[in-house]
Amino acid sequence: MKTGATIALAAAAAVVIAAGVYMVDIDMTDEGALPDVDVSVEGGELPEFDADVGSIETGTTTETVTVPEVEVDTREAQIEVPTISVNPPEDDS
Repeated sequence: MKTGATIALAAAAAVVIAAGVYMVDIDMTDEGALPDVDVSVEGGELPEFDADVGSIETGTTTETVTVPEVEVDTREAQIEVPTISVNPPEDDS
């Protein structure tokens, strides 16, 4: 049961990420330019962008659904679960 829930959560996360990618519309409004290089260097120019992004609204609603009544016997067991280790970069100073 835990594996199914993990797969469902991963699939839902993938759908949310994919939807997020398609909800961003970025248009280049000014093309960038490389600097002119001679004996003296003039500065370059970064491109400008306008970004129109979609919105996501979340919330809850109460619905009436039919659910089965089930008696479940449980026991404790040791299983392997995923872990995440976050290590910030070392300070170079």
